[in-house]
Amino acid sequence: MDFDPTLPKWTQIADVIRRRIASGEYPVNHLISETKLEQEFGVARVTVRKVTAKLREEGLIVTTHGMGSFVAAKAASSEG
Repeated sequence: MDFDPTLPKWTQIADVIRRRIASGEYPVNHLISETKLEQEFGVARVTVRKVTAKLREEGLIVTTHGMGSFVAAKAASSEG
């Protein structure tokens, strides 16, 4: 991904994940892997943590300690 240098990387990655959720590419209960996001976007874990924190705040994902972050059921139902 080519990042826009005028915007924080984490906001750009969050936009990509939002689009994937909205399109159904990431369906309800899909695991949002921090490790895979780090590798895909070539960013540090702290950047990915900002992404997941924002998406959790927006209600798009839920995080279960010891299991990971998953697309929330209400994320799919709120689209449209």
